[in-house]
Amino acid sequence: MKALVTGATGCLGRNLVERLAADGHEIVATGRNVAAGEKLRALGAEFVAADIADQTALADAARGCDTVFHCAALASPWGGYQQFYNANVLGTDAAVRAALKAKATLVHVSTPSIYFDFRDRFDIDEYDPLPANQVNAYAMTKLEAEAYVDDAVSRYGLRAVTLRPRAIFGPYDTALFPRVLAASRNGRVPLVRKGETVIDVSCVSNVVDAMLLASDRAEALSGNKYNITNGSPVLLRDLIALAFENIGLEFRPRSIPYPVAYGAARIMEAVASRFGKGEPKLTRYSAGVLRYHQTLSIKRAREELGYTPRMSTAAGVARYAEWRRSGEA
Repeated sequence: MKALVTGATGCLGRNLVERLAADGHEIVATGRNVAAGEKLRALGAEFVAADIADQTALADAARGCDTVFHCAALASPWGGYQQFYNANVLGTDAAVRAALKAKATLVHVSTPSIYFDFRDRFDIDEYDPLPANQVNAYAMTKLEAEAYVDDAVSRYGLRAVTLRPRAIFGPYDTALFPRVLAASRNGRVPLVRKGETVIDVSCVSNVVDAMLLASDRAEALSGNKYNITNGSPVLLRDLIALAFENIGLEFRPRSIPYPVAYGAARIMEAVASRFGKGEPKLTRYSAGVLRYHQTLSIKRAREELGYTPRMSTAAGVARYAEWRRSGEA
């Protein structure tokens, strides 16, 4: 197989490139981190430094490819709509056009953030009704991006499968555990609901497994959407404790009432909006994620994709800690 990987310098993309290279596939990788791109070249990938919304560059990169793995996205709980639209909607449009021109399969990485609506929800199915309003610009534009994929499937016969992995972590993670570590002070981690919120997470290697399965079965499953998780929900407190233990840090949770966290988030967002200071330390969405239970059903992925989470959460945390200690970037 010859594959194009967008967002190849991010956590998911880099892990996918490493797997494809190990399996002997030909790889074209795109991204904006030139230093990381050089490391992908060392694996045997062709690296193209390009913006995801550059339709010409992406079409050229996809030439001769069998599969386009679209990992690139702007993922953040905070930011203006236009920047998310440029990356997530226009970027997906470019990936769709590139796949169509190359007559390639598209494996599109979306997000379960589109399900979130500030209430407890368990075992969410891919086709359950979505909230009337999306929680932030990230979720809004990722849902719009899915619509671009769906349109290309129905109108132009694109072979495409959409995956919605929850809370990816592992080597090259710059989001989940780094955010928790940044919020901690001397091992004290602020937690809403005493950290007793039930959540799903996904080892990056399991998500890579799902992407390869989606590529293999896209002909039969085109247009379908699949939740991807480790299949074993955990308490947020236990996940963080496990991470701290593996990293070698003391974990001392500090409980914060949800109304206090939500109110503080509103103030931080207002200050960030007025003074343009970048992403606030806490957003209303982040506070909600800390407060409300949310788990996903992966029944469809198991039955239709043949997906089985091979790496446990404990093993994935240990792998992350091992990578972190190695100092590799």
